[in-house]
Amino acid sequence: MPRRIFKKFAFKRQHIAKQWFMTPFRHMLNDHRLWGIRRRWVVPAFALGLFIAFMPFPGHTLTAALLALALRVNIPIAAVSTWVSNPATMFPMYYFAYRLGSAILGWELQPFAFEMSWDWVTHTFVNIWQPMLLGSVILGTTAAVAGYVTLDILWRLSLADYKARKRSGRRDNNSG
Repeated sequence: MPRRIFKKFAFKRQHIAKQWFMTPFRHMLNDHRLWGIRRRWVVPAFALGLFIAFMPFPGHTLTAALLALALRVNIPIAAVSTWVSNPATMFPMYYFAYRLGSAILGWELQPFAFEMSWDWVTHTFVNIWQPMLLGSVILGTTAAVAGYVTLDILWRLSLADYKARKRSGRRDNNSG
């Protein structure tokens, strides 16, 4: 089942390779691991995207795509799974990361309101970046491991169910 779900949303590498902005990367795009819908390329890409989603810097989708290219895992899955971090989820993710990092470092919590502005970065972020980054790395790692294990188990269960149904279908055909 996971493979069928991912296959519906899969990008066609030939279409992507024809785009003008992909010219410098065209020679790398022929690697089937970057686009294939196989468990060994999709599951790590999903985990990579979840990890990147928790990092407090802009450009998650591009970062995940470039890392997926370097690690030779599915690029579209890595890029799309970063969308866990979006304007609706950013504040709770980063606030919890800040609280977790502060607790681990033993720092006193400073009240702050998360904003997507340069003023916030220059006045607030510079004071809280260390605990926020530590918390983000811990939460990103936790999400990546949980996502990897969960998707891998679901994929294996789906494959086992598919094979069992196929075997029972053969038995029914042979007995009749």
